Amino acid sequence: MSALQRWRVPLGFASAAALLLWAHPSAFTLALGLPIALAGLGLRAAAAGHIRKNDVLATQGPYRFTRNPLYLGSSLLGAGLVVAAGSWWLALLALLLLVFVYLPVIRSEERFLAERFGAAFQAYATAVPRLLPRWRPPAASTAAPSFSLALYRRHREYQAALGFSVLALALLLKWKLRW
Repeated sequence: MSALQRWRVPLGFASAAALLLWAHPSAFTLALGLPIALAGLGLRAAAAGHIRKNDVLATQGPYRFTRNPLYLGSSLLGAGLVVAAGSWWLALLALLLLVFVYLPVIRSEERFLAERFGAAFQAYATAVPRLLPRWRPPAASTAAPSFSLALYRRHREYQAALGFSVLALALLLKWKLRW
């Protein structure tokens, strides 16, 4: 595991603290940002319910449209919270995290997948974009297997839902109480 991979979770907690500190939410920013964040949370949940990390190459469910739906979901979740917070400084921080932490981690994980799954990953990588989704699945794609709640739980994705809930509530309180 690279240093960037080890630091991404602590940086996420530090970013959440910065979000609460520098947020200036309004009714407009909350109404615009929270649905974006919820969409990201939903994408993360769907991805977590379809991936069997390191055992099987994930190509079904949201993985039919992007090779990295968890990171895309995290990006949408973060972008939505930044919009809800109404702070350009936070937008800059989020962009820096994406460019200097998450994109290198994605490349590192893809090198691992290429080594682990060889030609199958290469064919998948050719057909499916890295981060921004292709809205039609590749022609060879089959029907997606069912979402697995057991996988969702095993990957502890409920922690992202809990974190979102706490941050959304804090932003709503900050707006309502004007602190």
